[in-house]
Amino acid sequence: MQKKTRIVLVEDHTILRHGLRSLLTASGTMEVVGEAGDGVNAIRCVADTQPELVLLDLNMPKMDGISVILEIKKRYPKTKMVALTMFDDEEYVLNAFKAGADGYCHKSSSHEELMLALKVVLSGKRYISPEISERVLEGYLESNRTIKETSSWGSLTHREKEVLKLVAEGYQNKEIADYLCISVKTVEKHRANIMGKLDLHTASALTAYAIEKRLVRK
Repeated sequence: MQKKTRIVLVEDHTILRHGLRSLLTASGTMEVVGEAGDGVNAIRCVADTQPELVLLDLNMPKMDGISVILEIKKRYPKTKMVALTMFDDEEYVLNAFKAGADGYCHKSSSHEELMLALKVVLSGKRYISPEISERVLEGYLESNRTIKETSSWGSLTHREKEVLKLVAEGYQNKEIADYLCISVKTVEKHRANIMGKLDLHTASALTAYAIEKRLVRK
């Protein structure tokens, strides 16, 4: 009997997550061994289940998908990571692959395309949805650079972007410190750096900026 591929699903929309689980289970070749609705629990779930592949959204509460990919790849480099997301601009696509993603599939894709993406990635190759790859190529040719970003956004470190996301989601400094396993003083320093770099000096202004950058949903 053929061994089934062990998969963890990471998606904060319960209905979509259940639909994906049904689709993968129906294939007969895949087994969903864990599910998570946010980035923090995703890392815990992967640690507990040791899957061959993680299928995840990029826009989630507490910890964004790019950070999750980075952390999981750091701990489990052989685990395949496939992003299933609504983001189709080159900044997110290229950042995902830089973080260690093996595949990038748009949520508008058909079931057949998603299964193809997983098959390609599990075979050791990378996959990107055709419509997304075309958009990335067009953006690259038009701008002659790989990632479009303002100087202020580009000046933020990865950790600062994590803190900005959590601030925009309404978390207090102590909660942020607990989530990221850092001190409250370090969180305060990050917040001060973010405000200085962006020239935004209130939580509401930071939240609006994070929404604009699609770190969080409206």
